[in-house]
Amino acid sequence: MLFSEVLGQKHIKSHLTTSVDNGRIAHAQLFVGPEGSGTLPMALAYAQYMLCKNRNGENTGGNEACNLKFKNYSHPDLHFAFPVTTSDKVKSKPVSNFYLEEWRQLLDQQPYGNLFDWYRLLGTDNKQGQIGVDEAFEIVKSLSLKSYEGGYKVMIIWMAEKMNTACANKLLKLIEEPPEQTIFILIAEDEEQIINTIRSRCQVLHFPPLAEDVISEALVRNYHIEASIASKIAHQADGNYNKACDLIYQDSEDIQFEKWFVFWIRSAFKAKGNKGAIHDLISWSEEIAKTGRETQKKFLGFCLSYFRQALLLNYKAEELVYLEPKSEDFKLEKFAPFIHEANIMDISQELQDAIYHIERNGNSKIILTDLSIKLTRLLHKKSQAKPGLN
Repeated sequence: MLFSEVLGQKHIKSHLTTSVDNGRIAHAQLFVGPEGSGTLPMALAYAQYMLCKNRNGENTGGNEACNLKFKNYSHPDLHFAFPVTTSDKVKSKPVSNFYLEEWRQLLDQQPYGNLFDWYRLLGTDNKQGQIGVDEAFEIVKSLSLKSYEGGYKVMIIWMAEKMNTACANKLLKLIEEPPEQTIFILIAEDEEQIINTIRSRCQVLHFPPLAEDVISEALVRNYHIEASIASKIAHQADGNYNKACDLIYQDSEDIQFEKWFVFWIRSAFKAKGNKGAIHDLISWSEEIAKTGRETQKKFLGFCLSYFRQALLLNYKAEELVYLEPKSEDFKLEKFAPFIHEANIMDISQELQDAIYHIERNGNSKIILTDLSIKLTRLLHKKSQAKPGLN
């Protein structure tokens, strides 16, 4: 992948290429950034720059045979690890090597994709993947071999926060003292979920969300749409190029999530003293519980963002509001006054608790029903702010 194909992040590109040119490459690096910020594409371009001995800040002019191998991400000294789970294809002890064909398809078609996209590609979005101890054994085995081309070996671990404790402990010594010319690039969205002993052994690079103009220019260039439409989509994407691409195709899971959210909010409003609405909430909980756990977690994260956007609008911070509801009969302006200082912290905490319990395999129907009943109470909570403050 060319650095010119990686959107924005110019200061990070400069830092990485300069470190290679000067021979000062950290053996373990952690790329941390929100979804759609380009951590994975940057890691791919960086690995190519190292392995193919390219110079002058771009992946050209070095070993052309090596650069060609990166066209389909099949270079023998480039290794990958990523979250996996059992499937129709792999019945037990799943590891990344069993899914390399699907992985290269994701890199080719959706390098800015998220974990939800990956599970959907595998057809396993009803299960939670992880990077387990079997993966750690595979990593140790593959990196113990000599470099195929006599130079660097690069191990990219995508969504490193999905490493379980057994895997992290198994890799600890290897990351601290890797074989000669072996480079680890860990990629994560949530740095805090990676154990401290791993984080402390890595050089950390933080990726900011992409600027609106960067996303807008990329949409015009890649999708040949009008600049005004691209600008509107870039604003809605909130720094996430993957979301912007989904919005182009109207393929964003957010469209379905919004339908669920609107029904949920309306039922919760009606539920106070209304038995029929309580039945609606229970039915809603049953419907969401039938989806995969990754879908449930992502939906609750969407709800969290929706409530925060409503709060910003309520407190007159319109310039920070990027959300534009697709439902014609649901207006953010009318919903916003119900989200205020007296309930936003409790709503946020309840949603985060629900995500936590679902992630730990709690009963989704019970968790979502409990959340719905609590939301009914919180939405009717009165603001304590003085008149004119909200």
